[in-house]
Amino acid sequence: MRVSLVIAAHNEAETIGAVVEAAREVLGHTLIEAIVVDDGSTDGTLEAAERAGAHCYRLSPNRGKGSALRTGISASTGEWLVFIDADGQDDPREIPLLLAEAKGDTVMVNGSRFLGRLEDGAISRPNYVGNRALTGVFNVLFGTRITDTQAGFRAIRGDVARHLALHATEYEIETEMLAHVLRRGYRVVEVPVTRYPRKAGVTDFKRIRNGLRILGTILSERAR
Repeated sequence: MRVSLVIAAHNEAETIGAVVEAAREVLGHTLIEAIVVDDGSTDGTLEAAERAGAHCYRLSPNRGKGSALRTGISASTGEWLVFIDADGQDDPREIPLLLAEAKGDTVMVNGSRFLGRLEDGAISRPNYVGNRALTGVFNVLFGTRITDTQAGFRAIRGDVARHLALHATEYEIETEMLAHVLRRGYRVVEVPVTRYPRKAGVTDFKRIRNGLRILGTILSERAR
């Protein structure tokens, strides 16, 4: 298996290097490229990622997580792509849990925070409630039983990912990607993962703005 690691990062200089290094160690010879898309950072994120051995791309000005991940997908060449957050909330040592399910007719493997373990401080109560509500709406409209529709820690088959017509520019990218995969009849499985508190920095996620964008994406994808 040839794996591409794809990470979107905005002002994550304190954590991005450790995330890339840990993922490289875990993946070993299966990793053919670690791609970091620096989304208009001002704190040295790009330099830290380069020191860790990543192939870096820079968006300027800041365009959003969706734009950054779409750039990374386009640049990738791996048979499978692994997405992981740059802030250290996901554990690179759990990447093998995702790739163990990357076989047969499976096209996407979701790392579910809600099947796994949420450490204290990993998610605020309002964000937890909002996430569960949006996931519930998604499941009702798509007839699925996904537990974490907004999972940022996931793996997807590279040829499929590179042919998805994705347009999301912000945090709705995960939901749009999942919807596209399901609408095409592909198989999605979930594995439990651990979610940790953010190690440094401040999230760009805006609860109301991004929540509404995710809801809009669910509705528009279902309408198709």
